[in-house]
Order: sequence, then structure tokens, then C-alpha cells
Amino acid sequence: MNTYEKIYKRIMACLLSLFIGGMFTINLLTPNKSFSDSENRNLEQLPAFSIQNLLDKKFTPNYEKYISDQFAYRDFWISMKSDIDRTIGKKENNGVYIGKNGFLFQKFNKPEDQDVKSKIEAINNFHLANPNVQKHVMLVPTAISILENKLPNYVSRVDEVTYIDKVKKSLNKEINFIDVYPILSSKKNEYIFYKTDHHWTTKGAYYAYLELSKNMKFTPIQKGSFNIKKITNSFYGSLYSKAGFRHIDPDSIEIYEPKEAIKYKVEYVDEAKTSQSLYEMNNIKKKDKYTVFFNGNHPFVKITTENTNGKKLLIVKDSYANALLPFLLSHFSEIHIIDLRYYTDNLNMFIQKNKIEEMLLLYNANTFFEDSSITDLNDKEN
Repeated sequence: MNTYEKIYKRIMACLLSLFIGGMFTINLLTPNKSFSDSENRNLEQLPAFSIQNLLDKKFTPNYEKYISDQFAYRDFWISMKSDIDRTIGKKENNGVYIGKNGFLFQKFNKPEDQDVKSKIEAINNFHLANPNVQKHVMLVPTAISILENKLPNYVSRVDEVTYIDKVKKSLNKEINFIDVYPILSSKKNEYIFYKTDHHWTTKGAYYAYLELSKNMKFTPIQKGSFNIKKITNSFYGSLYSKAGFRHIDPDSIEIYEPKEAIKYKVEYVDEAKTSQSLYEMNNIKKKDKYTVFFNGNHPFVKITTENTNGKKLLIVKDSYANALLPFLLSHFSEIHIIDLRYYTDNLNMFIQKNKIEEMLLLYNANTFFEDSSITDLNDKEN
């Protein structure tokens, strides 16, 4: 080994030592954070140490998570890794694909056949238990099924549509399945799905509302009868937080307000709160700006309108419904909204007590096939 090689190795060793020592010192001096805005989640905090936790192998895994979450300049390192991944051609991270024009797509995981069968049986049994309630089912295909022109070349869009069709064919024939794939597919070149979030946009929800009106036999409000307002153009959604891909343009969020406004009251029943608006406008200042619709998800929300037709609608739903619900106010006197992920009462009893005659089950395909709460349609406690 010549003199220059020795000097080079010593310099590199010193630089590495300085880097490790510097990062160690910075990590010691940097205060812990409780929440990551870019990842939209709570960060791991220092776990309490005990001999028992150490022996039970609980302390070390939690401590590793703590170090990972609280590492200094974490967002910078994640961003740098994302840039390297994209440079070398990586198209998937944490179950999210990056497609053309910076579109992010949630990966569809094939459900177990037994799980699909259990959900179908739950819906059919619920129908038999409530034969006098007219039922509609809308399973919304996500962007991965509609925006095939923006998918990475190796990603198949077939699986999600295949499973939706399986549900459609297996439901009781008296249940009205509302197929929104054709209308969404025909509008795929419009802004109907967010680029950085797993939800559809308000425009996408509006097109589904038009399809819903045909099936529920009411006259929809035409687009020209709304004031369309862009309330933010800096929305980074759930897929952006989950994937870690950075340097992607943000989304915008629009709301459609009828030019002929209808008066209504929103009751968040479990929270014992009321509101005169469907929108929590302060949430456009937060990371999760989609919660501007109804301030997020709730177990049970009741909307009472000035409509005098006496029609009552029950909606069993996930968060996809939040952007579509405002379009329904003009068509019903009461809208009862239940999220089975948080609702604990018996749905059969609820229908009887509130004299519900029409029901819409509205989920995006991913949530429907992954969420086990749907099998509880008939099994909640009285």
C-alpha cells in the first residue's frame, strides 16, 4: 500500500467518523416530533424501558421504530431515497405505484375468495332481513381501473374490475347494483381522480351522482346549476404520504354549491354536535385536506333538509361517499349516514326505528374488499 492510498483511507475513515459522530450528536439535540405532516401519521415515541419488556422482546422493536421515526432530517432522507428510486426506475413503494405524469395508484390486493363470499352473504342476508327497503350497491373502481393510460406498463387493471363484477353477479337480484365503471371510464381524460390521493375528485363523484340518479329515479341537478369553487390547489393526499415519492405536483380540491341553495342541518350524533354546513373549511389548512368534507368520517351523521317529499335515505359507506353526499340534499328530506367501521348499534333495529325505505351501500373497491366490518351488517349488538 503506497503513501497516497494510506492518506486516502485515513481521510475517508475520518470523514465517516465525523459524519456518524455528527449525526449522533444532532439526533441527541433534536427534539422529538409527535406527528409527521408529510406522512400524515403519528410518530413513534421513546418506549418505556423495563426488564420485563426487554425479556418479552417488546422493547427492542419499539425502540427501533422510535429511532427510525425520530431520526434527524427524516423527511430529507426519505425524499433523497425517493429521488434515487425514481432515477433507477423504481415504480412501486409501500403498495403505491407511480405512473405517468406523476399519478400515484393504490395497489389492488386480491382478496381471499372466502372473504368475498362472506361479504356477499352478509349483504344478501341483510336484504332478506329487511325486504321492504329498496337497496342499491355502488362499488366504485379506483383510479387503477379507470386511468389505464397512466399506469406503469407492468401493472394490470383487470383484477379490481373482475372482483367488482363477481359481487355484481352474486348479489340477490332484487338488490340494484349501480355500475359506475362505464361513465367513469368515458371521463378518464378529465380530472376525476386525485393524483396524490386514493379518493375520486368532486367531479368524479358528480358523474357517479348522475348514474345514481338514473337508478334511484330522481332528476339530477345539472352541472351549470352549481357554483364550482376551487378551495385549495396544494393538496397532498394519502398516497403521497404512504409512498414516499416526492417532487410531485399537488392536487386541487373543488366543491359544488347549488346556485339555488337548500337549507339543511347536519347532526354528528355520537359527538352530539350540529352544523349548518357539510364542509369544515378550516381543514384546508391541515395536511389531510380531504377532511374538508364532513370533517372526516363519523359513526353516524344525520342530515335534515327543507325538502318536503318525506323521503329518507340510509347510506352505509366509506370516505368515498363524502364527496358525493352533497349532491343528494335536494332529493331527500332525511339522509342517515353510517360508517360500519365505527358504528356499534344494530342496523336492522335502526332501519325499523327510523322507517327507512331506501338504502345505498357505497364503497370504493379497495375498502370494500379489505374492510371486514361489512360482514357485520347483521351482527351488531342490539
